[in-house]
Amino acid sequence: MKHLRLAILAVSALTLLPACASYQPAPDAFHRSLAQPYRLDSGDRLKVTVFGEEGLTNAYNVDKAGFLAFPLVGEVPARGRTPDQVQEEITERLADGYLNKPDVTVEVDQYRPFFIMGEVANGGQYQYVPGMTVQNAVAVAGGFSPRAEQGTVDVTRKSGGQVTTGRALPSDPVMPGDTVYVRERWF
Repeated sequence: MKHLRLAILAVSALTLLPACASYQPAPDAFHRSLAQPYRLDSGDRLKVTVFGEEGLTNAYNVDKAGFLAFPLVGEVPARGRTPDQVQEEITERLADGYLNKPDVTVEVDQYRPFFIMGEVANGGQYQYVPGMTVQNAVAVAGGFSPRAEQGTVDVTRKSGGQVTTGRALPSDPVMPGDTVYVRERWF
């Protein structure tokens, strides 16, 4: 009887091994993106301040093509660039025949949304808030469904021009543009 219990336990453990083997920690590039300066993309809204020029100071959206339509200078490429890089380009363009020594600041006014789907009450697109974690994202989506795997989720992130997916803990950060997928639990 004792040997039968051990055999059943061993077979049970072996059937669970494929589930453990399918776990893939997030690639290094996934975590490196957290330490990088913020890169702009479609859906971000920037507050551009041109000191002394109220007509140019405004909030501007990064369009689907990744450009910022700015008065006088036209379209400024923003996708993949930092706010500081966009600030430098706007300053250079304004100085080239429009303003004498323009003083420009660019900051993110509103981050692009994140997406959450799978085993949550209300999957969809939501407003990103700086400092957001996976747990916050799930709460914004109405919480876990009764069938949700609550220990880890899959997060897909664009980083360095590549799209990567990795497993994340509830305490891990979510970035603007991320897609969070809450899997169904086995039991």
